[in-house]
Amino acid sequence: MTLTQEFPDTSVSALLYARVSDTRQKTHGGGLQSQEHRCRQYAAAKGYEVAAAFTDDFTGGGDFMKRPGMKSLLRYLDEHPDQNFVVIFDDLKRFARDTVFHLKLRQEFKARGATVECLNFTFEDTPEGAFVETILAAQGELEREQNRRQVIQKMKARVEKGYYVWNVPPRGYWYETKRGEGRVLVRDEPLASIIQEALEGFASGRFETQVEVKRFLESQPDYPKCRSGGHIRNQHVNDMLTNVTYTGYLEAKCWDVALREGRHEGLISLTTFEKIQERLAAKAKAPARKDISEDFPLRGFILCDDCDHPLTACWSKSKTGKRHPYYMCAQKGCESYRKSIRRDQLEGDFEALLQNLTPAKGVFEIAKAMFADAWNQRLEQVNQAAETLQRKLGEIETKIGSLLERILDASNPRVISAYEDKISELERQKLLTQDQIEQSNAQKYPFEESFELACKFLTNPYELWKNNDLGGIITKRVVLRLVFLEGLAYSRKEGVRTPQVSEPFRFFQGLGQNEKMADRGGFEPPTP
Repeated sequence: MTLTQEFPDTSVSALLYARVSDTRQKTHGGGLQSQEHRCRQYAAAKGYEVAAAFTDDFTGGGDFMKRPGMKSLLRYLDEHPDQNFVVIFDDLKRFARDTVFHLKLRQEFKARGATVECLNFTFEDTPEGAFVETILAAQGELEREQNRRQVIQKMKARVEKGYYVWNVPPRGYWYETKRGEGRVLVRDEPLASIIQEALEGFASGRFETQVEVKRFLESQPDYPKCRSGGHIRNQHVNDMLTNVTYTGYLEAKCWDVALREGRHEGLISLTTFEKIQERLAAKAKAPARKDISEDFPLRGFILCDDCDHPLTACWSKSKTGKRHPYYMCAQKGCESYRKSIRRDQLEGDFEALLQNLTPAKGVFEIAKAMFADAWNQRLEQVNQAAETLQRKLGEIETKIGSLLERILDASNPRVISAYEDKISELERQKLLTQDQIEQSNAQKYPFEESFELACKFLTNPYELWKNNDLGGIITKRVVLRLVFLEGLAYSRKEGVRTPQVSEPFRFFQGLGQNEKMADRGGFEPPTP
């Protein structure tokens, strides 16, 4: 028998445990260092040698196995089963502020042969000691729940007043402390403008899918990425599209706080947000191909004239090592299968087609006069729509007042709850209607400026296609959607087939055909 076996090690080593409730206390309060310092002093006075120290910045409630530091401490005990340990912590509340988990944690230490010592409490293995320990653990749980209730009440009251209260502001905002108001959300540029463009682009159809919004954000150098390689999580995009905070409004369903106007500036209107939700709820569309790049902007849009399947594209390396770009058909069985078309040839034919879509100057002037008349008619329609919305707003307010009177007369809790749900829905409709009225009254641009913006594209889509400073491949895909109704067929021998252009370009083409001035008697033959 060895000496070690005959006389086993009876020395006791100390494991220290310290915990604060959140990261701010860890970084600014110095609570962890203070707790550990007191525990080390206690261990020295007892003659214990400190083997390791473990810390957590995790709330006291809930399962202790969710605390990284406590998990590491238990794992350390498992890795040293032959040693005698005493676990030291500063205060009984640092152990577990939950009665059930307090008792479970005591059992975990007991099963591993570790004892527990506290600077302000003496554990006793007696019925009376267990009773006192349970009472103190229950008292800690009561204090925690009371503190939680007070915090929630204060946060709820602040949300009801229109303030955003959560620790991390939505991306595109940051907190600014204002006198008399506290922390208020303000725009964080350039992120706010990038997010605004993404949201409005999805609402208008510029980005048809969430994947395209994701790629737009990934293409912005100033936008922070979630993953390595410059990528963003899909869930991040969905959270952005469904976050009503970007409208300048707030709601907290977890606290039964209905939608209300916030104290911060919105990036988009509530009407635009509702359009986004309608698009999200609509039938999903296939996302734009991921392999579309600046090298081959027409990949997936140009169709093979022989089989009507989209052309693919690739780089080919010659014997000299030089790389050459080509488009080709990848459909097996097609007459043009794997027969390449030089990129310069195909894209040159396409750009010539875009240039031919430019209308004559006289046609442009006629269109301008026609659009001016249509603009004025539209303004009258907008004014009429605003009057209709005002009547709708009055009807909603009348319904809300009627339901409030019914609640006062009701005694059945289920009936009262149904009335409250209906009022909440009507309040949401009221806010949306008010926002629609504001949007209809806010004419962003006069006719001349709006017409010039539109006609810069309608009269010369080729210029927008070639301008790489406006968004590169994303802008090129927008041009394709706005100009053409469907993909373009391309023949290796004859070039681009006759395209199906969108309504505005067909309108310009129609103005330029078979024009003649009307005689005094008109086009109809004179009548006796």
